[in-house]
Amino acid sequence: MVKIEMTYRGDLDVEAIHTPSGTHLIADAPVDNQGKGSSFSPTDLVATALGSCMAITMGIVAKRHQIDLTGMKTSVEKEMTSQPTRRIGSLKVVITGPAGIKKSDQELLERAALGCPVHKSLHPEVQIPVTFLWG
Repeated sequence: MVKIEMTYRGDLDVEAIHTPSGTHLIADAPVDNQGKGSSFSPTDLVATALGSCMAITMGIVAKRHQIDLTGMKTSVEKEMTSQPTRRIGSLKVVITGPAGIKKSDQELLERAALGCPVHKSLHPEVQIPVTFLWG
């Protein structure tokens, strides 16, 4: 179990503390929803969680198989929808892996990414197209 403690600081800002490490993070409402957009919004954090989870899950598998993923890049483009209610409509993921990874290892790593816990936890109505680019 991991505990995250949050304090509402007013003006649509929340400070979160990751209690095991003491790391602090600020979340702010986005400009299009009455906020200042001064930091990650809660839905930005969902996009960040997805991208980082996919990369870390790939890294775990890569480490187990002695595959060097140093320099791999992950980007997530979040699109909101208001139908039927305001929510994340899609999270478009692009993972760019380093050159020199064998095709069989690429397939292994891609399966790992798609099996990450955050990907499996998101509502099925959220579209999550994933593109893998190698080399």
